[in-house]
Amino acid sequence: MSETLTKEKNLNLILDIPLRVTVELGRTKMPVNELLNLTQGSVIELSKLAGEPMEVLVNDKLIARGEAVVVNEKFGVRLTDIISTTERIEQLK
Repeated sequence: MSETLTKEKNLNLILDIPLRVTVELGRTKMPVNELLNLTQGSVIELSKLAGEPMEVLVNDKLIARGEAVVVNEKFGVRLTDIISTTERIEQLK
């Protein structure tokens, strides 16, 4: 079997594996006492500025950035910057 066919067969084995996709709006650090004082209606200030792109992560690895959109009354992300396929595969290792 040629090397190309072997690589193609190996790739086909993983194409249906489900991966966790996360879209990160922002992050913050908070001391335990502030965390314990959170109530309904509390606002948590995040590190990103309004209008900044959100990060799209697959298994906690950055693969793209994008902006929030609404699709059929659900949130979605329009990708504005995608990491190359080679880099994405490398990050999944």
